[in-house]
Amino acid sequence: MPTIYDAIKKDHDQHRAWLATLADDASDKSARKQAWDSFYRDVKAHAAAEEETFYSKLISKTWGQDAARHSVHEHQQLDDLLEELNGMEIGAEGWSDRFDKLKHDYEHHIDEEEDEVFARAKEEIDASEIDGYGDRFLKRKAQEGELIDDKREDSLED
Repeated sequence: MPTIYDAIKKDHDQHRAWLATLADDASDKSARKQAWDSFYRDVKAHAAAEEETFYSKLISKTWGQDAARHSVHEHQQLDDLLEELNGMEIGAEGWSDRFDKLKHDYEHHIDEEEDEVFARAKEEIDASEIDGYGDRFLKRKAQEGELIDDKREDSLED
């Protein structure tokens, strides 16, 4: 059973690998497309599950409210970039610039989360308080993965 920190970090490591494939213009076009599809779907499910499990616990702590709000705000900005890029073909005019921004912003976000938020959470939240949160996160992520298309359609209708 992974801790919440291990589960999130494992996802981040996979996201970094997909970003590296996407950033490599010399990569096979089909490999980049597959990396994009995997990255897009996984990050969307990851962010929603993270907010519903880990961030909800942070918000319950006075110090964690600002950290959680900051991270949720970054998720929204990243989601906007994800949607913009998802509507473009890889390599199309403007795609690389928008992708570079996404890559920079996302790597900043996950580095900040791992280096600052996790460290503070581990100091302030007793392990017994979040026992089982790694499994909760993974279950919620799987559920969110099934909702991505429906959520995208709902947001397009608004």
